[in-house]
Amino acid sequence: VQADGTDGSCVTFVLRDEDHTLGNALRYMVMKNPDVEFCGYCITHPSESKINFRIQTRGTGMRASFPFRKGLNDLMGVCQHVLDTFE
Repeated sequence: VQADGTDGSCVTFVLRDEDHTLGNALRYMVMKNPDVEFCGYCITHPSESKINFRIQTRGTGMRASFPFRKGLNDLMGVCQHVLDTFE
């Protein structure tokens, strides 16, 4: 985790052994949060299996780790729903 500033509202998370599959889905889930001003990711190099995932909140005092965790939990819920429906 690499944080900019002192309040933790703008943070870059490094996710190892991940690619566009998680990055794009997680970005979509995090951007649904109205307190998130910016969310994006990039793959550093095609031969490296890691992504830099950046979140910036709107200055409401919310730390970027909260929408990151919520996005992960929401994405797990959606995946579980799809799996249950499929089965």
